[in-house]
Amino acid sequence: MPECIFRHSLSPPLNYSLHRDLNSIIIHTSAAAARKHILLFAQTRSGSSFTGQLFNQHPGIFYVFEPLFHVQQAFTNSSSRLQRALDGRALLGAYRDLLLNLYNCDFSFLESYIRPEPQDHMTGAFFRRSSSHALCTPPVCQEGGEEILAGQPDEVWCPKKCQALNLTLASQACQARSHVAIKTVRIPEIGDLRTLSEDPRLDLRIVHLVRDPRAILTSRMTAFAGKFRAWKIWNATGRQPRYVDLTQITRTCRDIEYSVETSLQKPSWLRGRYLLVRYEDLALNPEEKSKEIYRFLGLDLHQRVLTWIAHNTNGTVPSSSEWNYKYSTTRDSKATAQSWRVHLNFDIVKTVQSLCNRTLALLGYKLVQSVDELRNITKSLMEPRT
Repeated sequence: MPECIFRHSLSPPLNYSLHRDLNSIIIHTSAAAARKHILLFAQTRSGSSFTGQLFNQHPGIFYVFEPLFHVQQAFTNSSSRLQRALDGRALLGAYRDLLLNLYNCDFSFLESYIRPEPQDHMTGAFFRRSSSHALCTPPVCQEGGEEILAGQPDEVWCPKKCQALNLTLASQACQARSHVAIKTVRIPEIGDLRTLSEDPRLDLRIVHLVRDPRAILTSRMTAFAGKFRAWKIWNATGRQPRYVDLTQITRTCRDIEYSVETSLQKPSWLRGRYLLVRYEDLALNPEEKSKEIYRFLGLDLHQRVLTWIAHNTNGTVPSSSEWNYKYSTTRDSKATAQSWRVHLNFDIVKTVQSLCNRTLALLGYKLVQSVDELRNITKSLMEPRT
């Protein structure tokens, strides 16, 4: 597909300078780069919440955290057998339709999926609203002005001060920003995005975030302890329970593998629209990799993003590392990238390496052959890749 720039009819005049006082945030726009529609495409527990902040902190980007959650919940709660039988195709179609509407700043399309259903375009059930800076600040939430000036994280005050979300105001705030970014871990493969990538109404840019599957599993065991109870028993005792669900991590590796292999074929619909990022590279060199991401997007890296990186990648990590709040984005990023090597049982490591051998090799993650090699975090398990 030719690398043309499409300007949507809802796009405001472009670029901006930001002026704040305690009562309002006014975005002034002027001619510059056309509106970008950014998709952070990732797997669960791959560092996507952390990476999403690189877009959330940019004052010209309207960032939404996992809006596809509402679609998934609506399909999961459906009592119709026929509906469930059609889930695979229908769910992906619903995902794509919602993404297209959100990129066009139409939040009314989302209302049919939110439960309980919004009344007068108001809802208190918007998933992880507090992870979206734009949904916690004026004009969407007037009470957010002072907190933003004070530099407080949105998660601390947004749920208390902002109350119900006005979806009409959300649409207006979206239109006022120069670009739209959405994070999702619910679309399995890159091929599922082809329709959106070829849509002439969008200028879609896909940032594909990947992570070492051994680290993904370690993080899931902590964040979703109930679902990974057998794995946790195995990790704690060193003895594999009779029934351990290997399908989820196998599917994760398969989806990553298929997506990366598709991108390496350089299809026309991905040309100029796709960037592969290893979470570990970002965690070890956050400022450098962030600049690379913004160069790919064709956008300037705002100082507020750099400030956030400086304040949120050098934190003290407790012995349990990222194992506290499961969506935490404040951490010692270098230590977090390696923490799985301290916590994961070697037998589990060998199992994941067997299940995900092809994926590990494709992404440049090295295998370990002994406990000593696993625990020696001074020795990198990553091959240099561009």
